Amino acid sequence: MFPASAWMAQSGRRRGFIAGATSGLIGGMVAAYGVQSGSLPMLALGTFFVGAYQAFAQFYRFAASEVATEVFRPRAIALVMAGGVVAALLGPTLARFGGTMLPVMYAGSFLLLSAVSAVAIGVLGFLRMPPETAAREASATARRTWRQIVCQPAYLVALFGAATGYGIMILAMTATPLAMIHHHHAIGDAATVIQLHVLGMFLPSFITGTLIARFGAIRVMLAGVCLLSTHVFATWTGTGFASFAGALVLLGVGWNFLFIGGTSLLTETYSAAEKSRAQATNDMTIFAVGLSCSFGAGGLLRNLGWQTMNLLLLPWLGAAALALLWLAAQRRKDWHGRPTGDWLKIKQADEGVAPR
Repeated sequence: MFPASAWMAQSGRRRGFIAGATSGLIGGMVAAYGVQSGSLPMLALGTFFVGAYQAFAQFYRFAASEVATEVFRPRAIALVMAGGVVAALLGPTLARFGGTMLPVMYAGSFLLLSAVSAVAIGVLGFLRMPPETAAREASATARRTWRQIVCQPAYLVALFGAATGYGIMILAMTATPLAMIHHHHAIGDAATVIQLHVLGMFLPSFITGTLIARFGAIRVMLAGVCLLSTHVFATWTGTGFASFAGALVLLGVGWNFLFIGGTSLLTETYSAAEKSRAQATNDMTIFAVGLSCSFGAGGLLRNLGWQTMNLLLLPWLGAAALALLWLAAQRRKDWHGRPTGDWLKIKQADEGVAPR
């Protein structure tokens, strides 16, 4: 994340995104060769390159926010995330088709991954971003230290909210297929639940940006916390297919509100000269939390069970809600302590309305 962000700050988004997609193209071919030859090191190397592609791709939403107007910024971020709807439908289909495309199982899946990466390279060739000369010049004088950026209350709350949504989503999503099989569901049923969950993650993106523009990022993030809490209670309705499906859809929508709301709130906390470190620190932390939750899912499920594991998420969600409420209270206090014109500008910025 950090090398990708730092390089794009110097060479531009277009070159960075094309380099990332090229890494995916190479990774798919290397992984396909690893499967074909039965080489685990080659398969691991290939998936490492694919992971590097994803590191670059995480900055698509930030790139959209950088070219959007202040009013349209939350919607731009959300619409980029809405591309996940296509991924939810097309990704598993291509994986299944590629699985039997060649004599060696799944080698074709990785070749199709390379083909999709090649298409992305072609599309990114048309990308045009504003020059970053001003940002480089400002970086020499106006840039704050990393600690000053990260220690802002809004930055910390945005990071904690997004990390909460991502960590809880990864934990529950990773444990779901194991829990469903444990409760005697078919593998196909578990796959259907995960697909519904992924749709829940990305389908709301078509309206999330509008909700942020209308109600503000903090309120939308609080709604995400409420939805994730509802997911926890839904897991206690039983262990049937409907209970798993309902809980995972709520999990996906809650993640969507927290992640997109957190990204929108984060973009208010740094300047163009500071974006490289601010964005990389945010995403690196979020994915580190997600990685920890992914590794911990199996052990927690084995020792606590599906329902108790989810119940223990409530204190984490409570802490996120308190952080958001605290930030909202701090901002209200700032409004009351400033002249009317300043209060209006802050309120309009929170609600995504361009100051007049």
